[in-house]
Amino acid sequence: MTLAPENSDHLTQRELESMLWSAANALRGPVDPGDFKSYVFPVFFFKWISDISAYHHDEAVADLGDGWSQDLEDEDYQTFVIPEGAHWDDVFETTKGLGEKLNDSLVAIAEANPGKLTGVFGDVNWANEERIPTSALKALMQVFQSVSLDPDHVSGDMLGSAYEYLLREFAEASGKKAGEFFTPRHVVHLLVSILDPKPGDDVCDPACGSAGMLVETVEVVKAAGGNPMSLSLYGQEQNLTTAGIARMNLYLHGLEDFEIKRGDTFREPKLLDPHGGLRKFDVVIANPPFSLQNWGADGWAKDPYKRALGGVVPPAKNGDWAWMQHMVSTMRPGSGRVGVVMPHGALFRGGKDAEIRQWMIEQDKLEAVIGLPNNLFYSTSIPVALMIFRDSKPAEREGKVLFIDGRQRFKAGKNQNTLAQDDVDVINAAYHQGIDTDGDGGVSLRFVERAEIGNNGWDLNIGRYIQTETKAEADVDAALASLREAQAAVDVARAALDERLKEAGFDA
Repeated sequence: MTLAPENSDHLTQRELESMLWSAANALRGPVDPGDFKSYVFPVFFFKWISDISAYHHDEAVADLGDGWSQDLEDEDYQTFVIPEGAHWDDVFETTKGLGEKLNDSLVAIAEANPGKLTGVFGDVNWANEERIPTSALKALMQVFQSVSLDPDHVSGDMLGSAYEYLLREFAEASGKKAGEFFTPRHVVHLLVSILDPKPGDDVCDPACGSAGMLVETVEVVKAAGGNPMSLSLYGQEQNLTTAGIARMNLYLHGLEDFEIKRGDTFREPKLLDPHGGLRKFDVVIANPPFSLQNWGADGWAKDPYKRALGGVVPPAKNGDWAWMQHMVSTMRPGSGRVGVVMPHGALFRGGKDAEIRQWMIEQDKLEAVIGLPNNLFYSTSIPVALMIFRDSKPAEREGKVLFIDGRQRFKAGKNQNTLAQDDVDVINAAYHQGIDTDGDGGVSLRFVERAEIGNNGWDLNIGRYIQTETKAEADVDAALASLREAQAAVDVARAALDERLKEAGFDA
């Protein structure tokens, strides 16, 4: 394919996506595909803000004429400040020390835009030729040099869609590592649709990854005819590179009213109100790391934010219910609702997990448990469930939990299953209407009284409550889910060991 020159008409979506994938391919060989995102996204974003800056400069000069000044331009036209000597052209035209020049320019831009761009470019040392040779960096920049990313050539919607395309491609290249930053968009779309964000809502993802769930809330509000710019978006992400990717993603989707904080949500929650307490949100949504070990249980009993709901500290070796305690703690009184992706083990594990389930159900916070098909995620093939909490349920749902078995609703794929739009629509309608709108048994559902769940030891295994299942089948489901979780944990441990052996110089 021949890329369009800078002064051509708009790029097509396909041309833009092809260009971005060419940028990734420029790194193939010296850079591991799992690390492509750390290099491609910062360069992509650098080119975009440089092109946008030049575009707005031309606008300012044309509009202001003799009244032009740099201060007026910066105040009224520019989204970002690019210091002198730190523009894309300054770096691209560097003939010696390209990586060092890029380092210096990105640092200068971040410092010139405190709050907006601090940390957004990640922590890559572009001057380290052992990690990215100058030839590979030059080839990467050459791909972006061939196009202009300003509004005359690429629309904002196209940029956001292209960024999502690249995230998806990098997730496929990353395999198991993809779960650290990417949730399949069909799962995100279902979960956001269930939570039904409204204009003016405050929305938070406490394990935001690349901010796909925050972006989707904007898309759902926009599709419903609401003003997406009325949403306030918040996220926290521990990984530096991923936190930068999240912020780039939101900017490239044309969003500016957001806060993405970097840090450990359990040990140091950073989304706080003016009084130092946990900020409250209308919508809290996440696909957090499953069965997280060493998550911070030692400080949970005396947590200053009182997130150990019911006075129960989750197991130190499994943070699933700690995530849910945190998220429920941040629901806004009255309007708050929570949606979280969880492994099935969170539904039936005993001990402290069961005690927390009991508290959630007795306090009438848990609204629904929705079983999804196997093999939807890059990072695990185990089945997952969506757990929906609500601060204040509709009167007809009080004292009950809605169980939905959506495991038969999927489109089979070679490596992964997916949820087609009609699968999303059927499961979403089953949740909102409380009936099987499919009519062909595509989903099964049932409202279960609190007392019945208590009689089952606060076990939420879907097979115990859906009428088509027997207790024996439910026990088998639970055993299989436990086995799959254990196998997944072994896979994670093995991958971590291989990585450490590789870092130590052993051929794992």
